[in-house]
Amino acid sequence: MLIVAALSALPLLSLLTIVWGRGGAVHGLVYAGCFLSSVALVAAGLDHLGTQTGGAPTLVLPFGLPWLHAHFRVDNLSALFLLIVNVPAAAASAFAVGYSAHLAERRRVTPFYPLFLFAMNAVLVGDDAFVFLVAWEFMSLTSWLMVLADHRRDENRKAAMVYLSMAVFGTFCLLPAFGLLAGGGGDYTFASMRLHSLGPVAGPLVVLLVLMGAGSKAGLVPLHAWLPLAHPAAPSHVSALMSGVMTKVALYGLIRVLFDLHGHVGWQWGAAMMVVGGVSAVMGVLYAVMQDDLKTLLAYSTVENVGIVVIGLGLAIAFKDDGEKSLAALALVAGLYHALNHAVIKSLLFLGAGAVITATGERSLGALGGLLKRMPWTGAAFLVGAAAISALPPLNGFVSEWLVLQSLFKGPVVPHWAMKFGVPVVGAFLALAAALAATCFVRAYGIAFLGRPRSAAAAEAGDVSAGMRWTLVALAALCVGLGAIPVTVTDALSVVVQPLLGTSFAVSSDLGWPFLSPVSNTRGSYSGTVLVMVGLALFGIAIALVHRMGNNRMRAADAWDCGTPEDNPATQYTGQSFAQPLRRSIAATVFQARETVVMPQPGDDSPARHSLAMTDPIWNGLYLRLAWLINLIADQVNRLQFLTVRRYLLMMFCTLVFLLLVVAVRQQQ
Repeated sequence: MLIVAALSALPLLSLLTIVWGRGGAVHGLVYAGCFLSSVALVAAGLDHLGTQTGGAPTLVLPFGLPWLHAHFRVDNLSALFLLIVNVPAAAASAFAVGYSAHLAERRRVTPFYPLFLFAMNAVLVGDDAFVFLVAWEFMSLTSWLMVLADHRRDENRKAAMVYLSMAVFGTFCLLPAFGLLAGGGGDYTFASMRLHSLGPVAGPLVVLLVLMGAGSKAGLVPLHAWLPLAHPAAPSHVSALMSGVMTKVALYGLIRVLFDLHGHVGWQWGAAMMVVGGVSAVMGVLYAVMQDDLKTLLAYSTVENVGIVVIGLGLAIAFKDDGEKSLAALALVAGLYHALNHAVIKSLLFLGAGAVITATGERSLGALGGLLKRMPWTGAAFLVGAAAISALPPLNGFVSEWLVLQSLFKGPVVPHWAMKFGVPVVGAFLALAAALAATCFVRAYGIAFLGRPRSAAAAEAGDVSAGMRWTLVALAALCVGLGAIPVTVTDALSVVVQPLLGTSFAVSSDLGWPFLSPVSNTRGSYSGTVLVMVGLALFGIAIALVHRMGNNRMRAADAWDCGTPEDNPATQYTGQSFAQPLRRSIAATVFQARETVVMPQPGDDSPARHSLAMTDPIWNGLYLRLAWLINLIADQVNRLQFLTVRRYLLMMFCTLVFLLLVVAVRQQQ
């Protein structure tokens, strides 16, 4: 079996690094092996997509809990996520062959990288709660070790601590959720959970626990605190997988429970998920617009896009509960499409950021500039990713967000006041997030790649190695391809949706390929294929006209300088100045942004000073208060270590009386 062989190879690659890790060639060899394993898993996912294995596991191994073997199965949902995980994993592995040589602590990264890939794929193919949770924890542990690789930096140690705390919190939420799904029988296989009906208390509790457990790993607001710390701390090829892929594994867990294992999820939970997704989308992109660190900006952007996916999932749950299965299929396809698109786009952008860091050693936008001339391949690929994540047609980010909006337009058909009032609000959130995302990436790309270099490192930069460049180009081409053939992609996603909802995603048969008309054949249709063809035709016509009517003389002129010649790169727009209007209009309230300007008196030749201070309302209002409460409780509990013998005996007596009372009450019942 191809999946078994590919997964078995990954731990062996890790062992190879541990044994012969001192040689530089071994690291490249390990990443090449990870690339081949990921390609094999992509082939296996494509092979299984569209096939049904029923409810029975395809592989049972004799290890695990004493009364439970390890069960593995690949159905359409896990086959799709094998593609979502391993296409970016193959790209990140190919990129890392050249990139890893520049890492200061690569011996702390390479051994855990294959294990990280192994764990993420094991989550997808596990068919019982034990395998799922063990793989889930292993995924968290291996990624935590890579976040902590550069452990000498204080911010990396803080990021690792916060990440580990949130990972433990997520698992402690998922453990009781699977316990409730299994019921009193103790059968933790997914096949048994599908047959078990949940009571009026257990059902909503499972949904809440899974939303907190998987939502914390996915980065939903307000459980996102670890994400902008951990993703930038890790090496860029690991950041690409954590941000673009690991968050999708978390969404896989959410979909697996809510659409497959859980018997019935009420529309109220769908409405709540829509609101959480909308808030996550807006807050995530607002955070991103204010960042000066390129990798932190990309990490916050992940919060936004995970929110968009959750909007689609929430809509699907609401439509499904109301009996609108065709609309539920539309919303679920939209969410899955955006998960696929974001995995590709964010991997491209993080790897592009890694190329920038390799060439310049800088992550701050204020130290970059003019890189497009010095790194044309990286700059062109990063431009495609920035346009795609800004939802510009004909790229893939536009198609999935357009489908989510099409789903939202049909939201008021659900006859509940919360949906009728909530859907327009969530739609406004999504539109605002899309506009802010375009602003964010115009700022990021313009400041980093255009203009003049703002530092000597940027002025001396050169493009990265050919292998790294071609990886970026391949991902950029995939962004174009996924946007150019949306009907083909939605047809494949329809195969995944059908077993979960009992119906397929309907594309208007009157228009046919390549027109996507999910709502009506008379309105709301889109064809990325036609748009790409028209764009290429116009581009060709423009080139032909220029060559026929132009000449070969080179004409050069200075850029417009607003009438004030100045050869100082410091006079250019910076990331902070670009974000100033939004900071003053929105962040002054949301983030309590405060600007202080100190101007010297006339005749004083000391420089003027501008300082900016912002606070994170969620970190200060939630996490710091929780930390204070935990420390307070710990201080009180700590006093129990210093009691007298008589008080210890009194505690034992009171505990015994309490337990006897519990037994007596249960016997009365």
